[in-house]
Amino acid sequence: MPKGWLVWNSLIWLIFAKIIDIMVADIYHPEIWDNFFLMVGTGAAALTGLVFVSMSLNLQVITRDANHRYRAICNLTGLTHVFMICALATMGSQNHLAVGVEWLLFAGIAAAIYMYGYTQARKDGRSSVGLSIKRLTVGIACYVAEIIGAMMLISGDITGIYVASVSMVINIAFFISGAWLIMVGVHLGLTAQQKEPS
Repeated sequence: MPKGWLVWNSLIWLIFAKIIDIMVADIYHPEIWDNFFLMVGTGAAALTGLVFVSMSLNLQVITRDANHRYRAICNLTGLTHVFMICALATMGSQNHLAVGVEWLLFAGIAAAIYMYGYTQARKDGRSSVGLSIKRLTVGIACYVAEIIGAMMLISGDITGIYVASVSMVINIAFFISGAWLIMVGVHLGLTAQQKEPS
């Protein structure tokens, strides 16, 4: 083999590798997403605190009923997963792979806790407030969309971060409605306790 051919071949491979590096580097721009992650992460942290305080005011009623207890666990886990994703995404020097893997990990864990909590609440709960198949389907769909979006991002498709982000925001609204259902269930439980003869 001529020596010149080897040099040109090496040079072509070097240029090709550099083009791939540039393409991969251009997939995710953290500076574009910083405000989104800061806003959503801060909102999730604030909501977690509010939900935690409101639950602690009615702790006895929540811990007595598996439906309330597991919904509380699922809501707090869901809001925490949003906060963790946002906090980790704002860390410096991360590319699309790091953000995608973190998102995949936390969304997967939160989804597993959500499904486990729903089945336990269905099995052991006395209250049936908010235990519908429609609610389960929407919750799982949000997590599945986050997971798919994270996998798309990992594979290099920037559309994945949009899919995961929209799903996460919808999921936050779902957590807020879940917190409301806990409060409604607690109120109904307290009303029923007051009506019971002593």
